[in-house]
Amino acid sequence: MKVAVAFDHRGVKLRERLFAELTALGHEAVDLGTDKPEPRIDYPDKAREVGEAVRSGEAERAVLVCGSGVGASVAANKLAGIRAAVCHDTYSAHQGVEHDDMNVLCLGSELAADLVRAFLSARFDGGERYVRRLEKIEDMEGEKTYG
Repeated sequence: MKVAVAFDHRGVKLRERLFAELTALGHEAVDLGTDKPEPRIDYPDKAREVGEAVRSGEAERAVLVCGSGVGASVAANKLAGIRAAVCHDTYSAHQGVEHDDMNVLCLGSELAADLVRAFLSARFDGGERYVRRLEKIEDMEGEKTYG
């Protein structure tokens, strides 16, 4: 799977570990930077980059890392069609895909490798109740991609 990956200046400390995990899992990384802690990179800029990579089809999913993952999630969710969440456990990382069709995983924890593994191995369930809930979310966005 093609996975867009981006880091702000605080998230960059997880860079090597995350790329090693993607390689070990056989996924292709779309590297959207940054690769160093200076200069400071604002997480909304990286959220836009990963969101555009997913929306354009350049990547199937994305992983976005900032200091806590919270700001990255807030910013990424402002883009229509992006369903981003901060996950701090493997259950949320796979369940977010299976039930909510999450396409961007936001991280800020040291559990990055385990969370990425759970996120990328999960598949959207497609069940009626999950699609119905996503349609309600899209109604709030004003754009339809389900149903």
